[in-house]
Amino acid sequence: MLSDEEKREMIEDAKDDRRREHFRAARKVRYESESLDDYILFLNSLQKIFSPFVITHRPTQTRLNKL
Repeated sequence: MLSDEEKREMIEDAKDDRRREHFRAARKVRYESESLDDYILFLNSLQKIFSPFVITHRPTQTRLNKL
């Protein structure tokens, strides 16, 4: 279950026009192959939509991991 803070963040995300367009563009991208190389290409295509992922070598501080 999502915390109140996570729900609030999702609502704020939904109000952002730019983020909404990013999610709409990502919905059009389809992944239909079982090859690892194809899956990596798929992930790269998502990165182009959402902007480069931030790479950090610091440990991620979390209170509760959902995945």
